[in-house]
Amino acid sequence: MEKYVVVTGGTKGIGRAVVMRFLQAGLPVVTCARSAADLQALQTDVRQQLPQAVLHTLPADLSEAAECHRFTDFVLGLGGAVEVLVNNTGAFLPGRLQDEPADGSQLRQMLAVNLLSAYDVTLPLLPGLIARRQGHIFNICSTASIAAYANGGSYGIAKHALYGFTRNLREELKDQQIRVTAVLPGATLTASWEGVDLPAERFIRSEDVAEAIFGAYSLSPQAVIEELLIRPQLGDL
Repeated sequence: MEKYVVVTGGTKGIGRAVVMRFLQAGLPVVTCARSAADLQALQTDVRQQLPQAVLHTLPADLSEAAECHRFTDFVLGLGGAVEVLVNNTGAFLPGRLQDEPADGSQLRQMLAVNLLSAYDVTLPLLPGLIARRQGHIFNICSTASIAAYANGGSYGIAKHALYGFTRNLREELKDQQIRVTAVLPGATLTASWEGVDLPAERFIRSEDVAEAIFGAYSLSPQAVIEELLIRPQLGDL
């Protein structure tokens, strides 16, 4: 049975770096993103850099539950086994809670993208992992999952919730030999920081986060890294 690495939001930043790292290791990868054009560009790059790699893609907006289920149906339809799941889909809207729309729409948006996407992708894939008593789930949280920032707003709430979801999963699944890891990167050089007047050296590289994830996956089944906390060498921004 072929084993797959599933990465949500795999065309940019950390997600793209994770996709490339597992493909370089020879593992087939399944990924999604909202933009079909971005997915096609990723496929083109993969064919040029790693012509033997196997990459399956599907355009999907994981802020919607129906799209999450369409993606997991696609994954399960490939007929293999999920070896690794990396819940990377997320979005960042800065600002103070007191300045957000009074209808709560920003919180609901942040929860949908940063928390519910992971929940709605993980649950349909869990039965297969549990049946095999094997697999590794990584949730891309943030330093905002464990520390409050004055400009964090609803994003910080959603990332705290994702961290709680990850810890609960770890506790539930440890006896079934499924590893669960919270990845908590600080400021990483991704599209979220475009336009900021800071040198690239002040940020974490997406490739470093991907390498840390791959290293955690590569441990023996007897060991799990529960949390990967990664910050820029000079500290948080």
